[in-house]
Amino acid sequence: MRGAMGNPPGAVKARHRLFASISEEICRRRLQRVKVKASEKPFHIQDRNSCCKFPLLKLVLVIVFCGTFVTLLYSPDVYSSNHLPHSGSRWIWGGTDPRYVSDLDTNWDDVMKVIEKLSEQNDYQGIGLLNFKNSEVTYWKHLIPDATHIVLELDYAARNVTWDSLYPEWIDEEQETEVPVCPSLPKIEVPRKRLDLVAVKLPCRNEGNWSRDVARLHLQLASAALAASAKGFYHVHLLFITRCFPIPNLFTCKELVIREGNVWLYKPDLNILREKLQLPVGSCELALPLKSKEAVYSDNPQREAYATILHSAHVYVCGAIAAAQSIRQAGSTRDLVILVDESISVYHRSGLEAAGWKIRTIQRIRNPKAEKDAYNEWNYSKFRLWQLTEYDKIIFIDADLLILRNIDFLFGMPEISATGNNGTLFNSGVMVIEPSNCTFQLLMDHINEIESYNGGDQGYLNEIFTWWHRIPKHMNFLKHFWFGDEEEIKQKKTHLFGAEPPILYVLHYLGVKPWLCFKDYDCNWNVDIFQEFASDVAHERWWRVHDAMPEQLHQFCMLQSKQKAQLEFDRREAEKANYSDGHWKIKVKDRRLNKCIDNLCSWKSMLRHWGESNWTDDEFAVPTPPAITMASLY
Repeated sequence: MRGAMGNPPGAVKARHRLFASISEEICRRRLQRVKVKASEKPFHIQDRNSCCKFPLLKLVLVIVFCGTFVTLLYSPDVYSSNHLPHSGSRWIWGGTDPRYVSDLDTNWDDVMKVIEKLSEQNDYQGIGLLNFKNSEVTYWKHLIPDATHIVLELDYAARNVTWDSLYPEWIDEEQETEVPVCPSLPKIEVPRKRLDLVAVKLPCRNEGNWSRDVARLHLQLASAALAASAKGFYHVHLLFITRCFPIPNLFTCKELVIREGNVWLYKPDLNILREKLQLPVGSCELALPLKSKEAVYSDNPQREAYATILHSAHVYVCGAIAAAQSIRQAGSTRDLVILVDESISVYHRSGLEAAGWKIRTIQRIRNPKAEKDAYNEWNYSKFRLWQLTEYDKIIFIDADLLILRNIDFLFGMPEISATGNNGTLFNSGVMVIEPSNCTFQLLMDHINEIESYNGGDQGYLNEIFTWWHRIPKHMNFLKHFWFGDEEEIKQKKTHLFGAEPPILYVLHYLGVKPWLCFKDYDCNWNVDIFQEFASDVAHERWWRVHDAMPEQLHQFCMLQSKQKAQLEFDRREAEKANYSDGHWKIKVKDRRLNKCIDNLCSWKSMLRHWGESNWTDDEFAVPTPPAITMASLY
């Protein structure tokens, strides 16, 4: 017998244990913060006798007042909120908060089509209405006259709760100076009556940043919490009226029953919804605490995989082979899936396959905002990851990183779980996704209208998935020294790069990649604008993984003659500038220096014409060797 989403009961229990562990750690951390704050407040002792001097008459009046207030609060008139200027939200200082107001005119014909679809399957006892005007509440009552309509109450979020406060660029993950705690959003009042349908009207600002909206997020989280509070075995449907799509990783397209125009009807898996609601509201807290013990996660390994992608060039083939080696060295046995396009030769595919990657050939997806032949012209091909529907979960990894410690437990995290980047954004170099053809279609539907902040796939994905979950930066640690880093910070990072046993889970190589440098030292030292990415310790660590690969795979990490010339040119420029690090003085002993894989092997002669614009790469083309076989590895 399988669970609600097709997972075996044992897998569901494993996921519940993981989320319970995470939830317990988050609660402990918040309690710690509360205790710290409480300790700062003065301690007052109340006179015990003063409590007993309260006159009996006053006590009776208080009881009568409270009883009257409760009666009014739960009366039908209050639930219908006929006297409120905008039903479903609190009347604050006599007006409606404009952040929560939707200017969309409801198309009741579309609502009726959706309701008719539901009427075929359900007999509704209660309908909750959130963020509707009084006139719209009246229309709902005419639309479904036999149901009980309950106008739901939700206090507005405080004005100082902004998107930047929910998704800060940086938090103190190690809790060295403070315990990060998210701002709180008011909770919805759960009515005593059963609700079969919760209808919500969502605001959608007519501007590019519509999805980073506190009020919009608040309403969706509140409606999700209301649905998740349901007791028993009956289904709760959520209906959103909005011109912009609801949060795609909170209400997944697989749970979308029907859409008519601006009316979206979902039938969420309540168990999964409850798990998601245990996570922090934003990236203001770690969704997976750094100092908690690694949760033992065992869901359905056959339905989970690591994945990466290569398109338009074979220069990352060596990196992908090393990444596969590192995953196996870390102890994972999950599938390794690599997406490649027709530009990756049979020879290079054979090396990837020999390293353990399962090859999936894809058609590239062009970025319509990119210039022809630009670096980002085809990077929307990453969207093809969502078409790997033979898997329930994918941990995507860039091909220029190493897995130093097993991260299989990330398969227990929801889409999108990732480390923070700049601003309110996540870094897509390591991220958890949930393949789905309809999510792929969502990504494709908006490529002509959504602008990516960096012109690439990372920027685009950040516009689609604005509700994401922060994992510790140790799970995607960048090989990078910020300009102005103090020496103590640099030493700390260098220690993390080389620590044995590893402290970091993932080391992400920025700048010129290790396999494109000589083995002897990190060639980023020889170019001033790349020195922020230079680390001999991290460089040497990558080469240790390379040397542990089967020797037959080393051929996929050879240097082209043009790259050798580039490295020598950079070294000479560093010598002219007399860079103080002195790496340009090191005599290169890398054996690849004397191995030629090009038609033209005299790379030193290229230096005489370096930088000239009238030469091309054609005459230096690399001949394609025959594909290797698995048998040749042993």
